[in-house]
Amino acid sequence: MMKLSLRSVGAALAVTLIPAVEVLAEQAAQEGASAASLGRTIGLAVAAAFAVGVSILGAGYAVGKIGSAALGAAVEKPELLTRSILFVALAEGLAVLGFAIAMMLLQKI
Repeated sequence: MMKLSLRSVGAALAVTLIPAVEVLAEQAAQEGASAASLGRTIGLAVAAAFAVGVSILGAGYAVGKIGSAALGAAVEKPELLTRSILFVALAEGLAVLGFAIAMMLLQKI
């Protein structure tokens, strides 16, 4: 299992942030936006990408930990499987919330 390190988090955020910022900067430049407007647009894009990236990384880490523990418990006591799936679904909800926050941020652009 891969350990979550600062280097892997940085790489994932860079992959998420760079294309989004480039596309938004190009759109704002084509529309002839001012420097302040361009800075605000890029700031909101970075915030949205950060929200999605961190929430998905956190959800993936949580699902990995909770899922392996849930399956281990299900091997010992099969009746615990339905209860443990609830906790896996709660961890997945973290990614959905990050996506929702990113969409709200992008509506401000």
